[in-house]
Amino acid sequence: MTDLRIADHAEALADYVQAGERRAATFGNRGPLRLDENGRLHPEVLDAYRQHGFYVFTNALDQGEVAQLRAEINEMLDRAPIAPGATVDGFGRPALGRDYTIDPYLFIRPLSDPWGGTKLLAGRHPVKMAEPSPDSGAPDYTVHLIAGLLRDCPAALRLYAHPGVLAIAEAINGADFVPYNDVAFVKKAGLGGAVSWHQDGATHWESPQWHPEIHGFNYQIQLYPTTAANGLWVVPGSHLDGKIDIAALIAANNGDERLPQAIPLPCEPGDFTIVNRQVLHGSFPNTSPDPRVSFTFGFHQRTSIEGVEGKLTYKGADSGTGGYQAQQIFDRSAVIGLGIAARRDAFPHETPYTYQPMVGHEALVANTATNRNRILTDYNTRDLFI
Repeated sequence: MTDLRIADHAEALADYVQAGERRAATFGNRGPLRLDENGRLHPEVLDAYRQHGFYVFTNALDQGEVAQLRAEINEMLDRAPIAPGATVDGFGRPALGRDYTIDPYLFIRPLSDPWGGTKLLAGRHPVKMAEPSPDSGAPDYTVHLIAGLLRDCPAALRLYAHPGVLAIAEAINGADFVPYNDVAFVKKAGLGGAVSWHQDGATHWESPQWHPEIHGFNYQIQLYPTTAANGLWVVPGSHLDGKIDIAALIAANNGDERLPQAIPLPCEPGDFTIVNRQVLHGSFPNTSPDPRVSFTFGFHQRTSIEGVEGKLTYKGADSGTGGYQAQQIFDRSAVIGLGIAARRDAFPHETPYTYQPMVGHEALVANTATNRNRILTDYNTRDLFI
């Protein structure tokens, strides 16, 4: 922590936030989820995404789904250990996930930048953002991420299989697309940490097959109003530039992390964004009075994954020697099939998405207690990181 006060940080960011909001308002690249008569993403939306590396889908999700997702993620927050390594939650109950292979909770110091300027996550966050001091009375630690949501949050599993969401994944990555991972980013008002400027991809920068979509893309489903002060910022079109020297970019801006070419992605609850994992993006510590919780998950092209040794790892997940093999890809992809089955049971009048890799394997991914236990137990140890 530094002697930068929270109010000073918010004030210093205010003009940049207002200018960013104006840029975002005129930039566009947002609108409703538009599918054609065959359930495919409208080509105008796909073209806009490919040009700029992001798109904001407005009012895309049913508010009942959003409310259920919010309630279940808040329950997961209530079940978090009272501190890193603790075994009980704030109510004295056994904390969630103590017996999981991957701890669901990542704690950080309030308003800190846990990855900036470190070698963590393949060193993709080379510059640390400002870390203001929280107000007196703030906790020593705050939850920054919740991992493995699909095991303990049934609403997340159903939303993961939303037919519009999966139609977008197919449009971008092909019908044999494969999953990446899923987390919730938690930015409590006056406590939430920064995610310094970075590009998500770590594996394929030097590949002779490199192309602007080789590292896949991410969704963020917004559960609360997301503002320029607490939300994601992107540099439009930067996915086309290859690997960016972020430290040099910040240095050329006189060491200022407020990049003038970036725009924020403000959203209302039920809006969601898609962002190419090669786009330069980040978010500031949340010195605003507004909380943000974003259900975040991504998808890859199969050709970017199979036989590839990922250079990016998170906790217990690892591609292993020889790279990601067909069985691991199938096992992780089965979560999509299970989600489709769970969503069909919950929304019987909705036309479900047909996921080609699970065609012919319907019994293996039917929404039964046995299948849920088999597919979801420690499923995120099979995440596909590149």
